[in-house]
Amino acid sequence: MRIVLFGPPGVGKGSQAALLNDRLGLRHISTGVILRAAIREGTPVGNEARKYVQAGLLVPGVVVRRLAEDELRACGYERFVLDGYPRTIEQAEWLAEFLAFNGAPLDGVLSLRVPDEIIVDRLSKRRVDPVTGENYHLDFRPPPPDLPAERVVQRSDDRPEAIRKRLRVYSDETSPVQDYYRQRGGLIEIDGVGSFEEVHERIVSALTSLVG
Repeated sequence: MRIVLFGPPGVGKGSQAALLNDRLGLRHISTGVILRAAIREGTPVGNEARKYVQAGLLVPGVVVRRLAEDELRACGYERFVLDGYPRTIEQAEWLAEFLAFNGAPLDGVLSLRVPDEIIVDRLSKRRVDPVTGENYHLDFRPPPPDLPAERVVQRSDDRPEAIRKRLRVYSDETSPVQDYYRQRGGLIEIDGVGSFEEVHERIVSALTSLVG
């Protein structure tokens, strides 16, 4: 099974992909995670990417592509879920050509749909303890009642306006890519509202329909 998973920030895309790894044995390929690991480990690609990151520039698509190639090759072009990649039409076209060349076209593209205001509400309730780095959520994992108020901090990128900006950027980046797959009949939209378990069952049901 070869799939791409889209979803806006805060939708739980990475967690869902990780669970697909545990439940169905799909290799979770997140180019962002791989890129950070490559930089941290000082691999040749990581060292190349570090130059751009340190200069405050976006890492070029060709560098990210090399990471994706290595990961897809490592799993034999089978049983993977690409998390948030491709992000551009150019990347989508490259991915289609690369997988076709290796006899492994995508089985489907899943897009988790959640209204912006639900995401804003969800993300704006995250908090962090600057001393320990511990993360909390006011609804799902509230900080201990005896934790001093100055150690319950909302990060700047978790404020509503910052979240809305991230969502606009996500929409601007991914809408053309999702249209690309929709026009080719490969996009499956999934309701991402509900508990983590409910959404996961919808994903698994969609995957089951793909493979018959």
